[in-house]
Amino acid sequence: MPACIEQFRLPRFREIPDVGLYLDQTVKYVNRYLAPLGCLEITSSMVSNYVKKGYISSPVRKQYDADQIAYLFFISVAKSVLTMENIGRLFDMQKKAYTAQIAYDFFCMELENMLQYTFGIKDALEVVGTPEDKSEAKIMLRSTITAVTHIIYLSSRFDTMTAEEPAEQPPAQEEPRLTLPE
Repeated sequence: MPACIEQFRLPRFREIPDVGLYLDQTVKYVNRYLAPLGCLEITSSMVSNYVKKGYISSPVRKQYDADQIAYLFFISVAKSVLTMENIGRLFDMQKKAYTAQIAYDFFCMELENMLQYTFGIKDALEVVGTPEDKSEAKIMLRSTITAVTHIIYLSSRFDTMTAEEPAEQPPAQEEPRLTLPE
């Protein structure tokens, strides 16, 4: 997996299609980018549920735009460490402090940075964003990303260990012993 992590890159906000993607196209688009991480897939029913519960806005003419897709990327990653209620709270904090584009692009850069550091590809974390920005929203987002990257790392390592374990051999059966009459 380290090779996948070294090449891993989420699309930046301006790179997300804003022409409108239908539900199945949206799910495939998000899952294609998240596939190298192994465990962060979403389904059509999950997306529909996020809309129903108000975590993302309703699609216009059944099509999802860049804002909605950016939120889906974040939800897909964060749901492994946060409840949906807390993801909603984090969205609210981010909306008060940053535009959707700034918050999403920071999330992308920080996730890629933290993955490469956690997997040992980089020796140190890069400073992402402005160093003087020590807002609660930024700290909580960074903490979420840290937790996610550690889960991804551990899952990857355990998968590797499982793949390297020799297949269990059935216990050897003893040869029947002949007993000679006395």
